[in-house]
Amino acid sequence: MVSLLFLDMQFLWVYADELIGKGLSFWVVGELMLYASARLVNLALPLAILMSSIMTLGSLAEHHELTAMKSSGMGLHRVLRPLAVTMVGVALGAFLFANFAWPVANLKFRTLLYSVTRKKPTMNLTDGVFYNGIDGHSIRAARVDDTTGELEDVWVYRHGQGREGATMVIRAEQGRMSESDGGRFLLLDLKKGLSYEEVAEDAMRMEQRTLPHMTTHFERQRVWIDLSSLNFAKADEQLFKRAYEMMSLGQLTYAIDSLTLQRENAARTLVNYGNRSLVVSPDGLVQKRRNPLNEGLPGASTVVADVAELNSRPANAVTARGDWMIRLGASAERRVFDGAREMLRSAQQNAANQRAEQASRQTLINRHAIEWHRKIFLATSCILLFFIGAPLGAIIRRGGLGLPTVAAILLFVTYYVITIVGERMVRSGALEPAVGMWLGTVVMLPAAVGLTAWAAREARPTGAYWLRLLRRFRPSLSSDS
Repeated sequence: MVSLLFLDMQFLWVYADELIGKGLSFWVVGELMLYASARLVNLALPLAILMSSIMTLGSLAEHHELTAMKSSGMGLHRVLRPLAVTMVGVALGAFLFANFAWPVANLKFRTLLYSVTRKKPTMNLTDGVFYNGIDGHSIRAARVDDTTGELEDVWVYRHGQGREGATMVIRAEQGRMSESDGGRFLLLDLKKGLSYEEVAEDAMRMEQRTLPHMTTHFERQRVWIDLSSLNFAKADEQLFKRAYEMMSLGQLTYAIDSLTLQRENAARTLVNYGNRSLVVSPDGLVQKRRNPLNEGLPGASTVVADVAELNSRPANAVTARGDWMIRLGASAERRVFDGAREMLRSAQQNAANQRAEQASRQTLINRHAIEWHRKIFLATSCILLFFIGAPLGAIIRRGGLGLPTVAAILLFVTYYVITIVGERMVRSGALEPAVGMWLGTVVMLPAAVGLTAWAAREARPTGAYWLRLLRRFRPSLSSDS
């Protein structure tokens, strides 16, 4: 719970600018925090397991309770057995959460966060500053009384109707600001003012317009301004439903198979296109094959016409390879070269576009594969960090929030950094998803095995132990001593 609260505070710090000043209700903020907390379980749960295992076993060892259990014939493996069974149950629950609840939480969070970021700030006039938060209007007052709503030296600009600039300008010496019943409209009761309004001439050409306008002096006037653009409206969840973060394990498997099949079909199509485009005839002529895919290539018709003209001419006694170029003539030869060059450029550009599209498909496949492995990774990380934290707590023999907390944070940061590096390498295409997503687990697994074996031998690191270990790797230290 503490780790989740810590991560929630980090979330609030990141999105504070998107939440403050928009008049969001407590329920909207609470709903957003609930979905954000669900998305942070993949970080909070492994960290909590690591900290709790270190603190629990460290406290047992510090108060000699672990020693008493061992003296009664219970080895460390037997002490950890019920905890390990519990961790398996927690890991199973984490997998079910990641597979079923996590996609829903991601969908709800993305939808709600998108809606919150789109919402404009609430109506808040400041002395001498234009407020542009209402669609189609700009309002400024030299002095604003927030308590009574009284305004002095009021300017109101109305925009819109498909034209640039302000179509209506109102200035008043005094005014009063209020809201209609239900808060749908802003009411400005203005006194002693002047309004200027342009008359639209949409049906006339620019040189024929006379720019008519209407000026009105008034003692009192009420202006109704629609505030619907400031209201909070939740976006449609269908906009985000196909994202890979919102899919379960079965949906991700189906999507990966479909994308892989599309990529293979596109590669096969590209190869077939190249085989159908050009063929070298026995006499050395590079001829274009008849193919609907090639009919639109620039220069193709020129090559076909010139080759047809060449074949219709009578052959002379020159039979060496390339004599057909001699029979073409300078003009036709130039057209053949120009047409062939345009054909090759078009084919090269098409191949480059296909390669870029294939790379994009592979990136999308990797993104889906990352989420597929992440769901299983959450469950395995809980078990792995338990077998790192529990023996480490038994070794350091300290409980509480001091040294165990520091050790847990350092280990988790190391594990998290290695995992993030592996994920980034998968995103960049340097590693396969099955390798990059499990890089942190592969690195930390030997530490879990070594710490468990170390704690089972009831060894405790002391100064003499580190000295003996150092001498094992540097025998010269022993001779010096």
